[in-house]
Amino acid sequence: MLYLIVAGIAWGTAGAAASLVYRISDLGPLALSFWRCVGGLLLMCGVLTLRRRGRGAAAAAGAGGVARPEPRRRKVLRIVGTGVGLTVFQSAYFAAVESTGLAVGTVVTLGAGPVLIALGARLTMGERLGVGGVTAVAGALAGLAVLVLGGGSGSVRPAGVALALLSAAAYAAITLITRWLGRSGGGGDALATSTWAFAIGALGLLPLALAEGLLPHTAQQLEVVGLLAYVAAVPTALAYALYFTGAAVVRAATVSVIMLLEPVSAAVIAVGLLGERLTAATVAGTLLLLAAVTGLACAETRLAGGRRRDAQAAGA
Repeated sequence: MLYLIVAGIAWGTAGAAASLVYRISDLGPLALSFWRCVGGLLLMCGVLTLRRRGRGAAAAAGAGGVARPEPRRRKVLRIVGTGVGLTVFQSAYFAAVESTGLAVGTVVTLGAGPVLIALGARLTMGERLGVGGVTAVAGALAGLAVLVLGGGSGSVRPAGVALALLSAAAYAAITLITRWLGRSGGGGDALATSTWAFAIGALGLLPLALAEGLLPHTAQQLEVVGLLAYVAAVPTALAYALYFTGAAVVRAATVSVIMLLEPVSAAVIAVGLLGERLTAATVAGTLLLLAAVTGLACAETRLAGGRRRDAQAAGA
């Protein structure tokens, strides 16, 4: 839970850093996502190297055991699914931030994500939706409708909302794959998963980033490099490693609720530091989305409590 909380707060700053990059350079969302993957890959390779040395020293001292190897099919599913999902997730998110702003892009992505996760968990893992889940789906759809239909002033762009929904779908896919493999004993190594995901993302994004413009043209090169380094280190290498570790052992719906820290922190940064304006329709749609996910959290808590009571009764 603590890992997920830290990851959610760190993720909330990624969009703000992207907004600043867009303001001081001509770097596009695909190139930004590419550099994020490259930076995260380099940092994670360093972490894995240090960990490998530590394990080697422990083995030389007679410590540790031999872990059971993960089946190849599950390993391929975990690496490829996570890599592709991560690439679409962050690229579509950065594009949404560029199109419709940090606050709306983040709220739609992380507001729709829990609903898609709940629906996906019901279809793929048999997790019950219940009355609370159905209400959350209805509330999320209402919130999205208010955001899009009420954005007549231009503060909310339908194209940006569509990109945010695409990002949410990829985010949901990553969460469901991680949770499903974790439940069946095939969650794998979180650090290695993150490293492979960044490698797949960098390779897949390279031709697109080249077409968009790989290098930024700006008079503030140092600021852009600093922002890219921050994005690679904190909301990427650190946050994804913590997220994959936590998501493997926490229920999918619970993960999505904790990740609400991201849209909340991003909205605060957008309004307080970046000067974005929220219209009445934007605020109403945001509140509906957050209320929907809060309802999902309550339903999740009741279901988890019921399962614990049933297990205790069976044990007695």
